[in-house]
Amino acid sequence: MHNNESLNRLDKAPIGRLLWEYSVPAVVGIVVMSIYNVIDRIFIGHGVGPDAIAGLAITFPVMNVSAAFGVLIGAGASTRTSIVLGQRNTDMAREILGNSIVMTLLFGTFYIAIFALFMDPILRLFGASDQSLPYAHDFMMYILPGLLINNITYSFNNVMRATGYPNKAMYTMFIGAGLNVILAPIAIFVLHWGIKGAAIATDISMGVSALFVMLHFANPKHEIHFTPGTYRLRWSVLRPIIAIGAAPCIVNTAGCVINAVINNTVYRYGGDSAVAAIGIFTTFTQLLVTFVIGVCMGMQPIVGYNYGARRYDRLKRAFWLSAAVCSAVCLLGALLCQLAPSVVTRLFTDDAALLAASNNALRLTTWMFWVVGFQIVITNFFQSLGEASKSIFMSLIRQVIFLLPLLFTLPRYWGLNGVWLSFPLSDLAATIVSVILLIIVMRKITRLQAAPH
Repeated sequence: MHNNESLNRLDKAPIGRLLWEYSVPAVVGIVVMSIYNVIDRIFIGHGVGPDAIAGLAITFPVMNVSAAFGVLIGAGASTRTSIVLGQRNTDMAREILGNSIVMTLLFGTFYIAIFALFMDPILRLFGASDQSLPYAHDFMMYILPGLLINNITYSFNNVMRATGYPNKAMYTMFIGAGLNVILAPIAIFVLHWGIKGAAIATDISMGVSALFVMLHFANPKHEIHFTPGTYRLRWSVLRPIIAIGAAPCIVNTAGCVINAVINNTVYRYGGDSAVAAIGIFTTFTQLLVTFVIGVCMGMQPIVGYNYGARRYDRLKRAFWLSAAVCSAVCLLGALLCQLAPSVVTRLFTDDAALLAASNNALRLTTWMFWVVGFQIVITNFFQSLGEASKSIFMSLIRQVIFLLPLLFTLPRYWGLNGVWLSFPLSDLAATIVSVILLIIVMRKITRLQAAPH
């Protein structure tokens, strides 16, 4: 489908069909992308052992720091691109693309250098023990180059979708994940490279995906492509990108702090087996949240474009359809964890002690998980509208304002179970606040809809 035709469909096609066309590739693509981590954890759990799973759990917050820099640019650039294309400003969309690639490379060089210089102290800060540190260190040192490559893939995959290529964006994710499925078991079980083998396989897979994305934007036949004169950084271009991208960036950065607190608290009350249990919980719930984010990624260009085009009825319908789908997915995930947690935990380990710890963790952490999808859709809806301040606040309330104080308080009374119970209580509180802010924003949109154009 030609690019102009794709953009016109954002303005005129039925919302249900449009959300399907954009969300299904986005969901498939991002779930496939998340399989990088799931594959690594499954193969490492069975091929290396429980201590390696604990070491891998320690790397979550460190990798989240790199992801935070990626979404700062990627999420902001894709949202801004959708809005300016709704305003029919192609030149600005190209300038956003050029400025974004330069900033992605600058940020990536910075955080890779910091991680390489201070790797062990950083891992200790995030809860590594004497047993888990060697595994965490080996994995991180080999995955470092792949972190920048992953940022390029993820960020510009979002821009590809925003410029009218949802299916091509999905294929980008398939290419890398397919390679990882093949390379990871070869590296771990055939070459016996252990945990570093999983990292090397992931680096190669990410590199191929990034090349596919860059070749797309290097092609001048596409309306939005890399153009000479757009690489000089301009604050007027970067400011709205950073303002919009700040919300998901803060989520990832706050997640690093929270993960450090969780890992240290869990280790204090439950040892390495509890840290491994939180790794299994994080991996599974991350897969569900990834599905939700995929729907939000499909929603974003529809909402952003129609907001720029002042088609408020269409953006409202896109929001409510997305909220319904994401709430249903999180409900199913919560029910699985409550009724049959061993179905999940046995994917990652056969160790009896770890199975028992993980089953208990899943039951306690997910009894309010069914509200998480709705809360995430609201946050992404604000981001798609360019409501930077509300999106940032929404990004903070669950992890920083509610979860962090609960993590410091509840374990004093209930030990390890207090850590697990902090999650559902913060989910509930954050959703209540989200609904209040949603009512305010919807009333504003209704006023805009009623005003003469």
